[in-house]
Amino acid sequence: MLMSDEEYFRSCVARERQLAHLLGHKVEEFYEDAGTLWDGTTAMPKWTRDWAACAPLIAEYEIDIRFDREAGASHAHCVHAGPVSVHLDDYPDRQHALMYAVVKAVVHMLEHRKPRH
Repeated sequence: MLMSDEEYFRSCVARERQLAHLLGHKVEEFYEDAGTLWDGTTAMPKWTRDWAACAPLIAEYEIDIRFDREAGASHAHCVHAGPVSVHLDDYPDRQHALMYAVVKAVVHMLEHRKPRH
């Protein structure tokens, strides 16, 4: 089930905002910018929409990535990033599904990290 462009954009911004909060940033919102600025001066990275922002998360959090393909299918139907998975049909294309999965995985890892002793 493919999301509308507006639903997709809102889900991306919400997930990016969630990650920024988990990373300890203060997020300010501006309606006309959809936008979100962090720390008052720097644009929040578009982790779910831009490879330049997303790719460092894969390395920093050592995210394992795997695509699932049905027997005989020419393309995958699902991508797994660390502990989470997303269905490719729910996103505009495979790259956006993968970026969203990576961010979702980092959020999951940060929310479930074990306290240090």
